[in-house]
Amino acid sequence: MRTHFFGSAGRLHLVLMLALTFSTGVVDAMGYLGLDRVFTGNMTGNVVLLGMAMAGGTSLPVLRPALALAFFMLGAALAGRLLRRSGEGWSPQTSAALSAVSLGLWLLAVFVLLAPVQADPALGSTVTSVLALLMGTQAATAKRLKVAEITTVVVTSTITGLASDSRLAGGKGTFWQRRALAIALIMLGALAGAAALHVHLALALSLAALIATAVTVTGHAAHRRAAAEAKAAWSPSMARD
Repeated sequence: MRTHFFGSAGRLHLVLMLALTFSTGVVDAMGYLGLDRVFTGNMTGNVVLLGMAMAGGTSLPVLRPALALAFFMLGAALAGRLLRRSGEGWSPQTSAALSAVSLGLWLLAVFVLLAPVQADPALGSTVTSVLALLMGTQAATAKRLKVAEITTVVVTSTITGLASDSRLAGGKGTFWQRRALAIALIMLGALAGAAALHVHLALALSLAALIATAVTVTGHAAHRRAAAEAKAAWSPSMARD
């Protein structure tokens, strides 16, 4: 599969997954800083928060991290079922899953703009739960694309790989560029999300929604173009036969 700008499907998918990694930084900054210290993309943070809360950290949130963890898993399970019969790489199911994520983010952006989600605990919990559901869907969909070293939602393993495979550690430095980019982009996404909170929660969500939409449209267009090229190449060969 060739693309007109990025050169190959693998490179295009890498760029798109890096964009979603940036988006994860945005939504996690919004959730943690704007909605009572809950992560909606990085579930490691929620597991740690819950462990500390159970050990007696009375000031730590429990309900929202627990709900976020449960809904993230639900989103991943739903995406896994949707994508179960699709092959590796981009597929119509990939487009459908990421379209649902994009639409959900846009709807959430409108919701937090109109509703007092920071003042009403029930509304705030609803937002973080739905956002975790969307991030679980996104993470499972990204995993299906099998872009090496890019998960879009966590960089601990990426940091480990960057260090342990580095030349300093006696390795070959495989994938160091994409690993470094993933780390930098999730950090920059968190910076952008934190900055957006100075304006409104809806701005951070709108930024994440815009990125998800751009990724979906770009990936789907490339997939359709590749399918059309493959069909055009197949038809003349069949005519010669």
